Amino acid sequence: MNTNQSSRALGHFIKSHRERLQPSKAGITHSFGRRRTPGLRREEVAYLANVSVTYYTWLEQGRDVNPSQEVLQKIGEALHLDKDEQLHLYALSEMNTWQADEIAEAVDSRSLYAIVEQLKYPSFITNEKSDVLAWNRAAEIVISDFASWPADDRYIMNIMFSDLKYRERMVNWDAFASYSVAVFRGICDRHPDQSEYRDRVDRLCRESAEFKSLWEKHEIRQKKVNRAVFHFAETGNLEFQIHYAAMIDGNPDLHWCIYTPVPGTGTEEKLLKL
Repeated sequence: MNTNQSSRALGHFIKSHRERLQPSKAGITHSFGRRRTPGLRREEVAYLANVSVTYYTWLEQGRDVNPSQEVLQKIGEALHLDKDEQLHLYALSEMNTWQADEIAEAVDSRSLYAIVEQLKYPSFITNEKSDVLAWNRAAEIVISDFASWPADDRYIMNIMFSDLKYRERMVNWDAFASYSVAVFRGICDRHPDQSEYRDRVDRLCRESAEFKSLWEKHEIRQKKVNRAVFHFAETGNLEFQIHYAAMIDGNPDLHWCIYTPVPGTGTEEKLLKL
């Protein structure tokens, strides 16, 4: 039975959740013998999901067994996965049977800049690896001086953990960093064959103990509207809702991020002062 990178990603994902799930939370009230680890045993997850122990073991081992959506749903329920994590589990399973073709066309940076410059609010465009490809003046002022970063270092995860000014300005940095790493983890899991993702994770783990700690939690989040709060001495707090748009010009690798002022906070007026 074959093993591939995407199957291993699925196996690692469910194993990490099994090992972190307390038996009492899963409804396990008795145990046959002394536990060597605090999490659930494979046999217990298989029982709760109504699948054979052998089949569940194959899934954790990364065997290419192509589980059905029903089986994945039952395993997700047994592991108490939340909505984002369950969607991620489905996505990993779909990768076992198909892989999206890579977009080979070169990106026209001039057209990307033309898009983001239409907005007065902080806005930038990234690829799925989180490289910042284009940005406007408001993004430079509020988020980071993107132009000052070498191209190889100009990706959101690196800026978030390396730009000290960004960290000092962002009031809710801890919560936003946790969310961002969980989103990035999901993206990396969906690209198990691409070394660029692994190289970036390895580098961030070496250079940032905070990133390493968040990464090892193996939390998964889908991109959704979020809030960012920045503090400037000249204006006080600026509060934004972060919106995401994908599939720019038909390219699924491009993502547009837009920071819109939260109504009633005076952020739009304060932004003009900056």
